[in-house]
Amino acid sequence: MLIILACFAISIYAVQSDINCLRSIKESLEDPKNLLSSWYFNNNTEGFICRFTGVECWHIDESKVMNIRLADMGLKGSFPIGMKNCTSLTGVDLSSNHLTGHIPSNVADVLPFVTNLDLSNNNLSGPIPPSIANLNFINVLRLDNNQLTGQIPPELPQLGRLKEFSVANNRLSGQVPRLQNCLHYSQINRLEICDRYISAESYAHNLELCGGPLPPCKINENHNDLFFSGFSLGLPVSTTLTMLLMFFCLPGSNMGSFLLIINKIKGMKYHLIPRISQSLFTEENTTEERKVKLSL
Repeated sequence: MLIILACFAISIYAVQSDINCLRSIKESLEDPKNLLSSWYFNNNTEGFICRFTGVECWHIDESKVMNIRLADMGLKGSFPIGMKNCTSLTGVDLSSNHLTGHIPSNVADVLPFVTNLDLSNNNLSGPIPPSIANLNFINVLRLDNNQLTGQIPPELPQLGRLKEFSVANNRLSGQVPRLQNCLHYSQINRLEICDRYISAESYAHNLELCGGPLPPCKINENHNDLFFSGFSLGLPVSTTLTMLLMFFCLPGSNMGSFLLIINKIKGMKYHLIPRISQSLFTEENTTEERKVKLSL
């Protein structure tokens, strides 16, 4: 009996939580077209929220929200955090609206069971939060046509169920991570699967994305030049400072010993030329002398 009562209490709480979820969404978003007018909460009938525009429930007579589809409704505001109260939510489509602000940094806590998340064609900005890699059930993730910046989180390959992904037309940069959905298919066909679902078009028209299906990232061609330039500049400077340190700091140092060290360094310069080079010079001179004698 206690178990039945406990289950009933949990069910009542879940239903009320989903009602609060939708109420919070309506309160947090501007609706200039008044397309959410059917979201009227003065009703105690079981499953009444399932008749709201854009709301799909697991069962028509049970107030447990499965999907929220509010695409192209002219809605304004930031991402509605109140969605976390829809405890059984698996699909969210807020595409083609006027959403602004950042994707929540704790998006995986807000939408723990989501399999389809479409935030494309909005005005979202800021980075893609690394926690998005914790959406363990996600199959479709669309963030294209926004103003997102920074890098694609390197943790993204953790999304092993991901089949459709797009961040095209943003302001992203850096290395594109290799997604692991390919590894769930046969070794023979996995590249075809990758190309089919996550092609270069999914990353198109960003600032400086590279790698993955895009051209490889460029290595800094000036790296070696900068290294050797710094080395050639730093070596004489460090040598001079070392000599000065020895002269002024070592006990018993005097000008005579300092000059003696300098003379030794000068004498060593001839040993810096490899012996093989000297022998080559000698052979060349000998060859030239023989040519002259033969011509005479």
